[in-house]
Amino acid sequence: MISVEELYALYKKCTGITTDSRQIEEGVMFFALKGERFDGNDFAEAALKAGAKYAVVDRFLLEGTTYRGRKCIVVENTLEMLQKLAAYHRKQFDIPVIGITGTNGKTTTKELVAAVLDKKFDLVATKANYNNYIGVPLTLFRLNEKTEMAVVEMGASAPGEIACLTQVVQPTYGLITSVGKAHLQGFGSFEGVKKAKGELYDILRQKGGLVFYNADNEHLCEMVSHRQGLRTRKYGVRFQGVKLLQATAEEPFLKMELTYRGKPTTISTHLVGDYNADNVMAALSIAEYFDVSYYDTINAIESYVPSNSRSQLVKTQRNTLIIDAYNANPSSMRAALDNFAGTGFTGKTLMLGDMLELGEDSAAEHRAILQRALEVADRVYLVGGEFGQAAENVPCEAGRVLAFPDITALRDYVAEHPVDGATILIKGSNGNHMQEVVPAL
Repeated sequence: MISVEELYALYKKCTGITTDSRQIEEGVMFFALKGERFDGNDFAEAALKAGAKYAVVDRFLLEGTTYRGRKCIVVENTLEMLQKLAAYHRKQFDIPVIGITGTNGKTTTKELVAAVLDKKFDLVATKANYNNYIGVPLTLFRLNEKTEMAVVEMGASAPGEIACLTQVVQPTYGLITSVGKAHLQGFGSFEGVKKAKGELYDILRQKGGLVFYNADNEHLCEMVSHRQGLRTRKYGVRFQGVKLLQATAEEPFLKMELTYRGKPTTISTHLVGDYNADNVMAALSIAEYFDVSYYDTINAIESYVPSNSRSQLVKTQRNTLIIDAYNANPSSMRAALDNFAGTGFTGKTLMLGDMLELGEDSAAEHRAILQRALEVADRVYLVGGEFGQAAENVPCEAGRVLAFPDITALRDYVAEHPVDGATILIKGSNGNHMQEVVPAL
C-alpha cells in the first residue's frame, strides 16, 4: 500500500487535486470519494480518460487499471488519504494559519477576516462554505510557494470533527465565533457543543497558538478560563465600547461607531443585523494584530457585500427582503428575530423554515421561536414539519400564521396570494431551501 510520502511525490507531478469526475483538467490527481448517492470509484476510469494523471481509489478490483500510462492508485480509504495528504502538504508551509469555527457567524467572519488580510498578504481562504471533511483538505491544497497566510473555516455536527479537522489544518491561530444550540442531534447537548468546538482551543494550547475570542460572550470566556496557559487576545462590542446605530428603512445596514487604533471611527457595512457586529469586531481584532493598515481594514469591511443567502438585503419591485437562509438554529434564529423587532422597517413579515438536527429539544425550541415570531410580526409563514407542529400548539389569532409542508408549497401559495409592500425576513436551515421563495416575492 502506498505511503503518504510516496503519494505526495506523485501529487507534486500533478496539476492539482479534484474529487469531481465531471471537472477533470489535464494532469490532475482524482480522488474517488464515496457519497450517499454515488461512489467515485465508479468514475475512476472515466477520470483517467478525461485527463487525470492518477486516480486514487479504494476499491481493489480497480488496482492496476491504466489508460495511456495513467493509472489508479489503491489506498485503504480515499477520504482519509485525502486528509492525510492535505495535512502533509500543509506541513510544507511555515505560515500563519487561522482556523475559524463556531455555531453562528463563522462564514461571515471568515469572509470579513479574509477581506482585511487580503489587503496585505497573499492569502488562501476557504471558498464559500467548503468547511467539512472534503472542503477543508481542498482548501489546503491551494497553498503554494507564494502563499503568506491562510484562513480556514471548519464546520462540525458531531463530537470529534473539529479535532479531526484541526489535525489536518494545524492552525497557529484560532477563533470560535460563538457556541449555541445547533446540531444537538449530533452533539447531544449544549455542553456537547461547547466541548466539541473547544477542540480548537485544545490543539492551540498544545501547540502554543493564539486564540482571538469575544470577551462579551460568557460561554467563550468560560471555555478560555478552563484552559490554563492558552494564549489569547480579546475583542467585543461591549468590551470595546462600540455603539451600534439604529437601522432604518432608509439605512438598513449595520453601522458602528467605535475607537479603532486610537481614532474615532464609523463603519458602515453592507450587512443586515446587529448580530453581525461581533463578526466585524473579530475581523478588526485580527487585522490589528497582523498590522493591516487602518485605511485598508476599514475599506475592506465597508466594501464587503454578503452573498449566498447570508445577511443579504434584496429589494424587489414589491418588497424588501432580508435573506439569512443558509443556516438556522435557536440562537441564530432568536438573534435575527430580536434584530428584526428593533428595526424601523414597515410591514414586517416572517418566512421561517425548520431548524434541523435539534434532536429531542426540537419541538420545544420551535414553539419558543414561534412565540417570539408572533411578537415581532403580524404575519408569519412557516415551512417544515417541526414548525407545522408548533403552529398547532401555539395559540394566536386566526390567519396570522400559515404553515406549509415544504418550500414548494409556500412558493406556490405566495405566487397565488402576492405579498406587497412588506419587509420580509427569510430564515431557516439550508435543508429547507428557503431562498427558492425569493422569485415569487
